[in-house]
Amino acid sequence: MNTQTNKHETVGCPRCGAPFECKVGCINLCQCTAVALTDEQRQYIRSKFSHCLCANCLLELRTEYNQTVHLERMAKFRNAH
Repeated sequence: MNTQTNKHETVGCPRCGAPFECKVGCINLCQCTAVALTDEQRQYIRSKFSHCLCANCLLELRTEYNQTVHLERMAKFRNAH
């Protein structure tokens, strides 16, 4: 039996420190799959963190990304007029 394919471990979120169960061996059951992210949002998060994050931080970073993009678009709009 290969224990690596079912590896689950409790880790600390590198952003907030909260413990969560990382299910890297069974990613479809991991808590992070509950957070829908676009490719652009994933890239934004990867540019800041190289390790898994808790679902709450993923949600907060998704919002942060969306707000940043919105502000950039508004600035371009204002500058165009």
